[in-house]
Parts: sequence; structure tokens; C-alpha cells
Amino acid sequence: MDCWSAENAINAFLSTLKMGERGKAPDVIEFLSAMAGGNNSQLMVMACSGHPGSTLLGLVAAAHQTGGRVVCILCSQQEMHAIKETLLLGDTANFVEFVISHDIRTLLESNYKGADFVLIDCKLKDFQQVFEVAQQGVSVKGAFIVGYNALHEGPRLSFDHKGYFLPIGEGLLVSKIRVLEGKKTGGGRRSHWVVEVDECTGEEHVYRVSTSNTN
Repeated sequence: MDCWSAENAINAFLSTLKMGERGKAPDVIEFLSAMAGGNNSQLMVMACSGHPGSTLLGLVAAAHQTGGRVVCILCSQQEMHAIKETLLLGDTANFVEFVISHDIRTLLESNYKGADFVLIDCKLKDFQQVFEVAQQGVSVKGAFIVGYNALHEGPRLSFDHKGYFLPIGEGLLVSKIRVLEGKKTGGGRRSHWVVEVDECTGEEHVYRVSTSNTN
């Protein structure tokens, strides 16, 4: 969906507070939960370099409000078992689907193009590539691509991620992607990306524009 819901954002925020597992940076968890909830996110994908900690609970709280689901991509079975034993209790586990893989880029390109909220750990070795693949693979009207632990990027933050750095907790990189729906035409289609910046607010919009192939 491409319609912001203030009610869902507030409820997701409050649900995260009630979960109790606030972690070291509760402001980040609550912010992400409100963002995902307010976006009415239906498919939330989280790619982790290790144990996601309480950040995962923020997405679960948002899923409670939107009726969506959460996919957590991990590198090992051990991490999944640790999460289930220490973090996900009761019905909470029913909202999370775990995927074990070291090839996150391929997963995002092939399995999760419909994701409208993608949360990526900046500690991943190929974070830049994963972030860009997530941006380019958006196939829904509106989606957030967010990198967390962004301060660990250090000098690498200079890459063209087409997003904004927010000094919250360990740092967030936030990119809002909007896809314009074009009319279907014969002869095949090609697409390219257009970046526009609102002169009044400074907000950046990335559009994927399709054109007919007239060769």
C-alpha cells in the first residue's frame, strides 16, 4: 500500500513498548516499528549479519497491526534456534518466517520483490550491494529500504545509496521508493530509474519508469 496510517504507526509503537524486550536502543526499535506499521507493510524482510536482537520484535509489532508477515534472513541454523529460545515467545513466533542463506541479494531479487519494508544490517559484508538490489527490486507502489547499524559503515557511507542518514541509535539509512504504474503496451518494456528531490522538503523520490520497446 502507498497510504500512510498514523493509527497503525502509533499502535505499532505502543505494542513494541509493551513487549518489554527493549534492547540497547529502544528508540530505534520503536521508530522502525512505527515506520513499518504506518506504511501498512504487508511483507517485511529483515536481513541480519547475526542475531537481530529486539529489532525483530519491532517488525513483529508492526505485523500485528497491519496483518502482514515478517521474513528474517539469517546465516545459520544456530542463530535461528537462539532467537526462538530467547526472543520469540508465544504467538509472536507465528509472525516470523526464517530463511537460512548467505546469498541475500539473490533472495531479494527472486523471492521478495513484493516486500514493502526491507531492513538490512549494515554489518553485512556486501551491505552496499544488498541495499541497492533491494531498492531496484521494489515492485509495489511504496516501500521503505532501511539499513540499521549504519555507523559501522564508516567511510563506506559515501556510496550512492539514494537515501538519508538518520543519527538514531547506531544510525539508520532510510530510502523511500515509489513505483509509478505504467500502462501495458505491446512490443516489450524497458525501465529506468529517475530521482527527484522536493525543493521544499528536501525529500527524495526514486521512480522506476517503464517505456515501450519500439525497436
